[in-house]
Amino acid sequence: MDETVSETTVAAAELRQLVERIERLEEEKATIQNDIKEVMAEAKGRGYDTKALRAIVRLRKKDPNERQEEEAVLDLYKNALGMI
Repeated sequence: MDETVSETTVAAAELRQLVERIERLEEEKATIQNDIKEVMAEAKGRGYDTKALRAIVRLRKKDPNERQEEEAVLDLYKNALGMI
């Protein structure tokens, strides 16, 4: 029985450490999100379109081949709908 109590104590301590790490990371994430919000506000204040900036950031994250494939499909659909 002592072994079970010891294992439970170790598991609880490990679980607590994991939860605390997640909480710290969540705090860091909130700080970073706030920083991004401030940069976007600055960009908007300078006359930049924040929707376009967000789209560019999304595109830059993608693999170039994946991005080209998506753009080709989008062009195909726009062409089929008479949008090009």
